[in-house]
Amino acid sequence: MSTTEAKQQTLTPQEIPFTQPQLMSRYITDTGKILPRKYTHLSAKEQRNVTSKIKSARNLLTML
Repeated sequence: MSTTEAKQQTLTPQEIPFTQPQLMSRYITDTGKILPRKYTHLSAKEQRNVTSKIKSARNLLTML
């Protein structure tokens, strides 16, 4: 095992692409509602970012 091996990290909410909804599933309920910060444990800035990405993904779905 070398010391230069890249460790696999999870994506931060800012890095999640809105074209991959399976990665956003931890931030929404089964019915599609966005979970509040109380349950996601995100900062206010991260929560706004996640919310906008989820809404973009929804809009993309309606366009198809």
